[in-house]
Amino acid sequence: MADLNDIAVFVKVAQYGSFSRAAHSLGMPVSTVSRKVTSLEEQLGVTLLQRTTRKLSLTAQGRAYYDQCREPLAHILDAEQVLTQTQRKPEGLLKISVPVIFGQEVFYEFVSAFLKTYPDIQIDLFVTNLFLDLIAENVDLGIRFGELKDSSIVAQRFGKSVRYLVATPDYLKGRVLPLKPEDLKDHRCVLLNGRNGEAEWHLVSGRKTVRLHVSGPVSSRDFDTVSAFTYRGHGIGLLPSTYCDEQIKRGELIRLLPDWSSEEIFVHAVYPTRRFLPARLQVFLEALKAWKNPLWLPLH
Repeated sequence: MADLNDIAVFVKVAQYGSFSRAAHSLGMPVSTVSRKVTSLEEQLGVTLLQRTTRKLSLTAQGRAYYDQCREPLAHILDAEQVLTQTQRKPEGLLKISVPVIFGQEVFYEFVSAFLKTYPDIQIDLFVTNLFLDLIAENVDLGIRFGELKDSSIVAQRFGKSVRYLVATPDYLKGRVLPLKPEDLKDHRCVLLNGRNGEAEWHLVSGRKTVRLHVSGPVSSRDFDTVSAFTYRGHGIGLLPSTYCDEQIKRGELIRLLPDWSSEEIFVHAVYPTRRFLPARLQVFLEALKAWKNPLWLPLH
């Protein structure tokens, strides 16, 4: 029977696609990791991994073996960890990836309060709109808005966002107000992730839906910039309600086509651990769920 430790090492190498990354995760020398995988192949009498100087890949037998081993192994490891983790004090390093919209004082205050509550936890923060590969980058937790395309990660939905069409009174002065979504093509718009001065907006009104191309003088990859140029009268913006509700109440912005908005955009916490969370990650998730903030709306 194959050695369980060797199987565990092989599964980790298959997950990371690299001996060095697996070794770092396991806290082992690369040579030990390589030796254990070779030992497992010799016990089984098959080649599990194809090795070249530049690439590591599973053979067909290796893929089949990995698919059969990873779930039972995860259950075994979870059972062992539960016995020790339940008594462990939340401590250690948390690597967290958040979108650029989080790069503001309200989030820094949240992180600061969390660190004061858990002084034995350290946080390494990545503020980027890129969807980092959590495993490849050794990231413990990512916060993401919108559709999730990677089905291999665990996701918890904990908030939502909806975007309104808004503009300043100065921008609208002397212009014909849009009466239907198609009229937006005749207006200057402030774009998120636009290309060549254009972007596609997806709007809904009850069961009606429309996709249309709009254009404008400014495009950016973050809502702080989009909102800043919308507030300054450079065009119509499609802004999260949390960015414009107060301005609409004060008359600084006018909501256009009020029957139309974006689809509901959900906010997720994503992480690679499937069944068992380190204590430091568990307490951060709990704090995140309890956080009252202007970046998203509660689910209920």
